[in-house]
Amino acid sequence: MLRNIIAVLLVVMSLPQPAVAASDVILAKLQNPKIVGEGVLTYAFWDVYKATLYAPDGRWDARKPFVLSIEYYRDIKGAAIADRSVQEIRRQGFSDEVILAAWHSQMKGIFPDVQNGTTLSAAYIPGKETIFYRNGKRISTIKGDAFAQHFFAIWLGQNTSEPSLRQALLGDK
Repeated sequence: MLRNIIAVLLVVMSLPQPAVAASDVILAKLQNPKIVGEGVLTYAFWDVYKATLYAPDGRWDARKPFVLSIEYYRDIKGAAIADRSVQEIRRQGFSDEVILAAWHSQMKGIFPDVQNGTTLSAAYIPGKETIFYRNGKRISTIKGDAFAQHFFAIWLGQNTSEPSLRQALLGDK
């Protein structure tokens, strides 16, 4: 009996611990941060990640600070995240290949490989920068609004490839 209890405890303790969607450090970038919405991206029949959008008082405005946090349910290489981000930006109609190449290079240097339970967050500070975090720890920054506009449009733009996820993030369920 005791062996069974110990075995169960060992299994439970070895399970990955859920990451906090967005830490207090990240949310400190916002005044009165509240969840606007959240949704799960599913590919075929696999859940890939859960995305959560935070904004002051739970009201998103693209011209005001906000945080997008993504908790991954799968192992994905950082380079693949950067590659897909560029594909999605291009898909939305951005065609300046020189700028895309520069952003791609920056993102490849920023995005780490992720595992089940890893959370990547991005805090947008209008007129200034996008700050990236891994599990609540700051990892890098990309300056300027142009990058932010196109990067966050992957999830929040009207031409997103995942309109149902966009609706969930914006609280339009």
